[in-house]
Amino acid sequence: MLTQKSTCESYFTGEHKTYIVSKHIKICESYMKKAYQFRIYPNKNQEVKLNRTLSICRHLYNDSLAERKREAELNNLERDFGVIPWGKTEWINYYDQANDLSESKTNFQKEVFSQVLQNVLKRVERSFKNFYNGFGYPRFQGRNRYNSFTYPQSGFGLDDGKITLSKIGNIRIILHREIEGKIKTCTIKKDIDQWYVAFSCEIDKPILPVEIKEPIGIDMGLKSLLTLSNGEQIEPPEFLRESESKLKHEQKRLSRKKKKSQNRNNQRIIVAKVHRTIRNQRKDFAHKTSRQLVETFDHIVFEDLQIKNMVQNHHLAKSISDAGWSQLIGFTKTKAECAGKVVELVNPRNTSQNCSVCGNSVPKDLSVRVHSCPFCGLELDRDHNAAINILNRSIYTAGIAGINACQGTQRSINAAGSSPAL
Repeated sequence: MLTQKSTCESYFTGEHKTYIVSKHIKICESYMKKAYQFRIYPNKNQEVKLNRTLSICRHLYNDSLAERKREAELNNLERDFGVIPWGKTEWINYYDQANDLSESKTNFQKEVFSQVLQNVLKRVERSFKNFYNGFGYPRFQGRNRYNSFTYPQSGFGLDDGKITLSKIGNIRIILHREIEGKIKTCTIKKDIDQWYVAFSCEIDKPILPVEIKEPIGIDMGLKSLLTLSNGEQIEPPEFLRESESKLKHEQKRLSRKKKKSQNRNNQRIIVAKVHRTIRNQRKDFAHKTSRQLVETFDHIVFEDLQIKNMVQNHHLAKSISDAGWSQLIGFTKTKAECAGKVVELVNPRNTSQNCSVCGNSVPKDLSVRVHSCPFCGLELDRDHNAAINILNRSIYTAGIAGINACQGTQRSINAAGSSPAL
């Protein structure tokens, strides 16, 4: 994530709308925020303290949310009926609750570092701001839903392979890579039976833009996960499909356990671990693929798919979710920003229907996998044709890279006498 110290915006205009993309910094005076995640290994006593901290933070979150909800109901009574049955009628904000917290801490809350508790109140504040911006109303957090707490400024430190957490102790940590920049925040997260720490760092490093020499358009699909405008294809790994039989078996065992029993809770953890394995496999694949794309190309063009709408199709929802398109695009944008390269999102409308050489519309449904143009005679894999159209819609490569890509495709067809081998 890049943060600019001066006002500099970079945006691109698609065929039908404007898309904000990863910002291409043209100045050197900028700093970068980067997150690092590491595995930590607490002992039994430390794990008890970590779980206790999570529980205290969760109760504080729920109590703060209940207080705000109660004040909102009082305001509604005064507005609708002019009745003030009890309490004050002003809206409560973060500062009100933080001041009250410092004066009325319980014995349990005194066991937790003070800034961690303040960060919990900021999470409540952030959830209400999101609600005012159109998201859902904040909900109370159950025992298995609140899984992290944050040291926003101080109370933590790294020394000799251990992380020191205030009021918890020194915990063994595996630093598998070097941390760049200055650590600003430290977040402790629980994932079933594993613990992680995430550092948010600020890096004072000039981001120099790279000259665009290798642009590429990418069509995302299900038969081929990625089809590049140069003809290369990357097949979908289908991690969920591979683990489906094991997941089905464990979920069947879970359904037969007695509700609220310890056996059911143990089986629930087993099912969650299967899901975690699938999630980690998909994440690892997205990291490696995005790294390969950023190292190979200078300007990467994706289509701006409305994935939340696409998964409403129940025939394709599982395959779309298993493909992990959104995660792959997000990782690619992050890596490109750090490398001074560009990721652009263009309008996906009719990229599979229009001919990449003559531009005429050639309607076809999903079952037709070959683009055959009756106007110019082009025969090409429909995903390859769509990838060239995506590249042609780029602002940076319009009229240059797109024409070259089409001419290269046409030369391949003329040389082979048929569609190019992908």
